Amino acid sequence: MGKMLALLALLTMAQAAPDPHLPTPTYDAVAPVLPKGLKDAVLIISKTNGWRHIEHIPHSNAVLADIAQSLGRASYVTENAAVFNDEQLKRFSIVVLNSTSGDFLTHDQRAAFARFVARGGGVVALNAAGDNSHTDAWYSDTIIGTKFIGHPGGSDQFQPARIAVDHPDHPAMAGVNLPWLPIDEWYSFDADPAARGMTVLARIDEASYRPGAELAMGSHPVIWINPSTKGRIFYSALGHSPDAYDDPNYRRILANAIKWVNR
Repeated sequence: MGKMLALLALLTMAQAAPDPHLPTPTYDAVAPVLPKGLKDAVLIISKTNGWRHIEHIPHSNAVLADIAQSLGRASYVTENAAVFNDEQLKRFSIVVLNSTSGDFLTHDQRAAFARFVARGGGVVALNAAGDNSHTDAWYSDTIIGTKFIGHPGGSDQFQPARIAVDHPDHPAMAGVNLPWLPIDEWYSFDADPAARGMTVLARIDEASYRPGAELAMGSHPVIWINPSTKGRIFYSALGHSPDAYDDPNYRRILANAIKWVNR
């Protein structure tokens, strides 16, 4: 009887164990202490108040920091969104939103971020930074420009698909070798961001994978920029798995994007 009760207790604990993909939302109030001498740097933040991509975030943060170093730029990696304050953001020229999810900024932090963009700060937003857990209107309109509606599931969740480059002459797409058929979790959106003022740099060829009837877009964007802000903004829906950040094409795009958003 004692063994049965112990087993039941273990099963109950296992069932109640929190899903690491769904952390309890928190808001940061105390800003981090930044390294001395940090100036004109790259802020890499992976704060998650929505779905947390535990598979790729540790590796992609390291890759992004390595890319910054290869470009001769200091970087600072953090999960502390309280760094979004005017004084500390002035020490960065680029913010990389690495699968940040949910409304991870307070009202004051979001306002500081908006001022950062308004004065010319660059933004590179990646993967879940564009999912539907972001409800702030300024963020949705300025950083993403469309609404995530889902991705294939089941055996179709991860598929190879052909990337078509709309603007091969854009600096962010320089050096991309085609054909390119990466394996990823392919996001779909409620509308083409080009209809809302964005410039689409690359699309997914829907004939090369199985999006499903409800997720097919026809013209299916995957990488785009916002040309309407003083600060340059780049978004890529690629990058669900750690392997994506070791893909030479994607690593080249990320390096290009970090260079391009830095006016």
